[in-house]
Amino acid sequence: MTTAQDDIPRGLTLCALGYLCFSMQDATVKWLVATYSVPEILLFRSFVVVAIACIIGRRQGLALLKPRNPSAILARASLMLMAWFSYYSAARSLGLAELTTIYFAAPVITVALSVFVLREHVNAGRWAAVLVGFAGVLTAAAPHGDISGLKPALAAFFAAICWGMSSILIRVISRSDSTASQIALTNGFFAVTCALALPWMWRTPDLAALAMMLGLGVASGFGQFLLYEGFRYAPASVAAPMEYTGLIWAFIYEYLIWNDVPHANVFGGALLIVGASLTLVWSERQRKRGFRGAAVSSPDAAPQ
Repeated sequence: MTTAQDDIPRGLTLCALGYLCFSMQDATVKWLVATYSVPEILLFRSFVVVAIACIIGRRQGLALLKPRNPSAILARASLMLMAWFSYYSAARSLGLAELTTIYFAAPVITVALSVFVLREHVNAGRWAAVLVGFAGVLTAAAPHGDISGLKPALAAFFAAICWGMSSILIRVISRSDSTASQIALTNGFFAVTCALALPWMWRTPDLAALAMMLGLGVASGFGQFLLYEGFRYAPASVAAPMEYTGLIWAFIYEYLIWNDVPHANVFGGALLIVGASLTLVWSERQRKRGFRGAAVSSPDAAPQ
């Protein structure tokens, strides 16, 4: 289902910028998770994100913390929390390529679920964009080796399923609750849950690690805001393939931080990903123009 708010080009742009922030977040967490526990990292991140959400939604007052669809928000928060723990637990055992390849099954899951849950019409162009983008991910990740270990591989795939389902819920919740409210409540849930685990996992961070954890929250907060707004303006099946652009940023960050030069396969995969995303944007614009043209030429559209 679509709404009167649909503005697909705007939604895709917001989603692309959101995934840029999330790639920055992933690079930071990949650095921190070697020393600190996932609950501790997520706790600091959540505090900052909640603060950002409160600033963005300050005009709502206490209504910010009073959801209209609490069951959907709780379900999405639980899915995202499971995705977080599964993904970054798997990151300790899997290489970046294996982890990314498995996790990027999420857009395919989102498109499939959008048909049954949101009743969205997924045309051939949208399916093609998803499949070509996923082919690009496989091409880019291929040179980095085989998956080692079934357990972490299943954990990464479980994270992809959780994220795909949570992306669907963004579209559902956006019909009743503001973006700031979703972010504040979801990350408040994260903070409370992680705080309960800290007595067994706490390690006092040094100043550098603390700065990175707080910076992680800033990147995540803006990334969530942009992504939520993107899904507000674009159907889930259209916005989902934009997640593939995150792979491009991941390799850029990896080069800038760890001085790792991608293989030729990576550039080939990146071209497929960018091509799929740009083709999707172009086809949606053409389809929208076609609808407008049909409306203008229709006798029913003429002034009475």
